[in-house]
Amino acid sequence: MTPSDKTLLRFTTTGSVDDGKSTLIGRLLYETKSIFEDQYAAVEKTSKRRGQDEVDLALLLDGLSAEREQGITIDVAYRYFETPVRKFIIADTPGHTQYTRNMVTGASTADLAVILIDARHGILTQSKRHGFIVSLLQIPHLIVAVNKMDLVDYSQQVYEEIAAEYKEFSDKLDIQNIVFIPVSALKGDNVVNKSERMPWYGGATLLHYLENVHISADRNLIDFRFPVQYVIRPNLDFRGYAGKVTSGTISPGEEIVVLPSGKSSTIKSISTFDGELEEAFNPQSVVLTLNDEIDISRGDMIARKDNLPQLGNHLEATICWMDEKPLSTTSAYLLKHTTKTVRAYVSRIVYRIDVNTLHRDRGANTYLLNEIGRVEIKTASPIFFDPYRVNHGTGSFILIDPLTNTTAAAGMIRGPVRNVDELLEPVAAPASKQKTSPHTLWTGWNIARERREERHGHKGAVLWLTGYSGSGKSTIARDLEKELFAAGIHTMMLDGDSLRQGLCGDLGFSDKDRSENIRRVGEVARLFFEAGHLVICTFISPFEKDRSFVRSLLPEGRFFEIYVKCDLEVCKRRDPNGLYRKTLAGEIKEFTGISSPYEAPENPEITLETDLQSVKESIDRIVHQLKVAHIIEDHL
Repeated sequence: MTPSDKTLLRFTTTGSVDDGKSTLIGRLLYETKSIFEDQYAAVEKTSKRRGQDEVDLALLLDGLSAEREQGITIDVAYRYFETPVRKFIIADTPGHTQYTRNMVTGASTADLAVILIDARHGILTQSKRHGFIVSLLQIPHLIVAVNKMDLVDYSQQVYEEIAAEYKEFSDKLDIQNIVFIPVSALKGDNVVNKSERMPWYGGATLLHYLENVHISADRNLIDFRFPVQYVIRPNLDFRGYAGKVTSGTISPGEEIVVLPSGKSSTIKSISTFDGELEEAFNPQSVVLTLNDEIDISRGDMIARKDNLPQLGNHLEATICWMDEKPLSTTSAYLLKHTTKTVRAYVSRIVYRIDVNTLHRDRGANTYLLNEIGRVEIKTASPIFFDPYRVNHGTGSFILIDPLTNTTAAAGMIRGPVRNVDELLEPVAAPASKQKTSPHTLWTGWNIARERREERHGHKGAVLWLTGYSGSGKSTIARDLEKELFAAGIHTMMLDGDSLRQGLCGDLGFSDKDRSENIRRVGEVARLFFEAGHLVICTFISPFEKDRSFVRSLLPEGRFFEIYVKCDLEVCKRRDPNGLYRKTLAGEIKEFTGISSPYEAPENPEITLETDLQSVKESIDRIVHQLKVAHIIEDHL
């Protein structure tokens, strides 16, 4: 077998403190001749100086001074070795409870996990904790190595009791394949060679199992997902899209679709540094070229047309909290998913898991360092994903603290958030279609809008001011209406606070109620528009689909989306109605910018930066745009 034919196995080792993880890996490295003679000589010398009878192979792994001093593993240590059969990457992860986040990091890319159990002590809380994390991360293969068998006289009874107890515990977990091997990492029994001191054990050695475990079937080679990382344009004759094949396979000539644009094409070529390929598959990094010119940028995803990921911005996920600072449901985070980064909020903590007992604490209101649980997350813009169970690459993400740029959490997507109402209520009509009452007949407008516009001397339009609370929408709208009205223009201002006093007074601030609020406002705005008015609407309107619905009610060129852009921290300081203060105090459950996302317009007709521009400058900008669009002529 040539080196290029060898498969690669990534595995992680973990266990309770002093279960012998580093010694086991040191034994593997030594027995497979993966260390230099001077390294072994240095370890042998250190062992003798400490008065140890056996060479302490753990010293090959404990690289940090704190690890050598304490005899423990603190950080994740990666080691590489190979045999004539296979290549290996080992992640030696800590056993201490306070380093759970390190274990999650090291095990996140593993094909197999090795959990060590000290035969003298049996199954400890940490042994179960690590089994749960293996299940959580959907690592398909688990080896439970009952170590230090030399210290229990190689007792078959001790081994079988531990194996039976752990098997009973693991039956509650979602682990596909689990095997038990009695070993002595210090003496080398059943690590590389069969132990003559345990003739009662008829299974494979640890290394033999590692060399022969079948892992190709564990990888998703069906769902092609290619998040674009970089657009390569060295000259006018070449445009390629670089990235890593997250899952699936692709070949030249196959039809694909680019998300979110929905544009389709076919693969022209697959390029690498070593030349072109006839097929690309996970985990290769390649450059794709297409047969059509399509606008594609970083964060877009290429997939097969008939095999698409899910789309959503309200997700249910399991997360491991990795930050010293506790989780806050009122703080914004950055969610990095494949090559796309979006603003996100933890909108709800479903429960926190006690990984020692598997008990679910449904009263939890935060997570501390290393705690694990299930949450609901809202993102400022939708992402394309697959459930983690189906596709690890597109089902995983990290949360980043935007202020410190530290990784706050690692997460696994379960799927879109669903509630009972969705299962019980009839499916709603698409947002682009107007709701109509039964038993009614539309007879048209009594006086055409064109005749009203001719009498008014200007055209009707809807000016839709959207942005965070405190961004200055209402201030601009009020002064704008006064200026337009003084110039003889027929206006009507629709403000969020005013309409919630009456027409929308029965609505709350859930996502569903917010959408219904905007639907009603859109229909009212349309009525005033048909009367030839210039309708000024000031609403946070955080969701793109709702603003698009209002746009769909009006003729082309008569809807002006005005993005009142202002830094969120500036809005919080302004806080004109005290809403941010009430939200942070827990008086308001869901509020945009704190506990609910805002989807900023991607292509608004007008953008106003109110933390940089004055009210007068903003109004002048709007008036100028209305003149350019021939909505108003010489009024101002």
